[in-house]
Amino acid sequence: MREWRFTRRRTRGGPPPHHAEGVSSTRRGEGLGVGVFMATAFAASAGVGFAALLLVAHWSGAPPAHAQQATDPLLSLKAKFARPAFVPNPPGNPPTAAKVALGKRLFEDPELSSTGTIACRSCHDPKLAFTDGESTGKGVTGKPLVRHTPTLWNLAWSPLLFWDGRAASLEEQIRFPVEHPDEMGSTLENGVARLSRHDSYAQAFAQAFPQDARITPDNIAKALAAYERTLVSPPTRFDRWVAGEQGALTPSEVNGFAIFTGKGRCSECHSGFAFTDHGFYDIGLPSEDPGRGPIVGLPVATHAFKVPTLRELAWTAPYMHDGSLGTLDDVVRIYEMGGVSRPTRAKDLPDIINLTDQERADLVAFLESLSSETPPHPSTEAWVNAAPPVRQPAPRDTTIVSQRNKLFSPQHVRLERGRTLTILNDDTRTHNVRIFDKRFDFNSGAQEPHESVTIRFPGPGTFEAFCGIHPSMRLTVEVR
Repeated sequence: MREWRFTRRRTRGGPPPHHAEGVSSTRRGEGLGVGVFMATAFAASAGVGFAALLLVAHWSGAPPAHAQQATDPLLSLKAKFARPAFVPNPPGNPPTAAKVALGKRLFEDPELSSTGTIACRSCHDPKLAFTDGESTGKGVTGKPLVRHTPTLWNLAWSPLLFWDGRAASLEEQIRFPVEHPDEMGSTLENGVARLSRHDSYAQAFAQAFPQDARITPDNIAKALAAYERTLVSPPTRFDRWVAGEQGALTPSEVNGFAIFTGKGRCSECHSGFAFTDHGFYDIGLPSEDPGRGPIVGLPVATHAFKVPTLRELAWTAPYMHDGSLGTLDDVVRIYEMGGVSRPTRAKDLPDIINLTDQERADLVAFLESLSSETPPHPSTEAWVNAAPPVRQPAPRDTTIVSQRNKLFSPQHVRLERGRTLTILNDDTRTHNVRIFDKRFDFNSGAQEPHESVTIRFPGPGTFEAFCGIHPSMRLTVEVR
């Protein structure tokens, strides 16, 4: 008999191929597009938009940067896009120089493919901002893939990988393109056999994994993942502006930021340092691709795809999960028109966004400020190698957790064995509770606003829960 139960009730009151995401060879300045740039944008506050426009209105009289920073009406808003303090790495795969170097070598080695002709970098070319310059790429069979090749920038912060979120870590992700018949058409086990023929690889694995010097599928995946976590997008003019250099952006670009965070309703999904909340949304793009729905078992997530980063977007066109849009103007107009009306389309995506020609141009100008002026290289900032903070927030003793503003609250709870945990969706969005654990595999299904989920855990231990639609929502449950 299963030692858990799941109930859902209404409460009173309360409010295909695996790497496809792609790029065109269009150069910066030739009308490039943005990934799912408003993905499912939500409304930012009117006050934010007003503050941003106020700054633009007084641009000509702006004081020096050091004086402006103290009275900058956008200071708190800018802080939401500030660069991080460290790169998150999993405890089971800490980075070392030897491991990262090995991962880079493997990333560039075609021996991992069945034909010995396709490497990871074949589709994720560093010269093209880790994309391939195509609407949809090609692998060992030469057949066009179904989805667009995504950029690899800032994947260290991504809780789920691929357009449909099928992989929970970079270590897990590696196997999918290697084993897909139309991509690399091989297996990691075959890769072990090939790499084992080279003494230099034996030495490199011994240096990278001194506790287990073997060439194994797990060690191949760990080395590649360690390297990919170093692919942090470099600072741009936007970052200098956020840090207080007021002249780093033009008045047009600042007005574009006001539209992005206000009237355009982009920043609720394209949020934070990487300009993505890592969620999955149906934005109404014409497509038969089922997207996230079948992966998480939620019909409400059909046609939903991951919100891509907007960093270095000028080097990673074309855009969308199918590579169907090649310019910023194309993408902006899709959101202005509202896309295809269907039951799964994100409910809080506005039906129409009315932008003037000047507003559209300003928004495009702002988006381009998120890209480097020349082909980008991974960041070498000191914080990229900094250690994460050791202190963790203490758990709260409670049996009730809320879901609001795409967050579990509290995010760390302690529960006595035998007690149930109730999770209330007091947000305006559909949520989900997913626990993927060998001891406890749990999926709440679609949890609509005002519905609650009651969970009984199988026994003591620590369990990690997340939302399958908005996977940045994380909840730690300690059962004692």
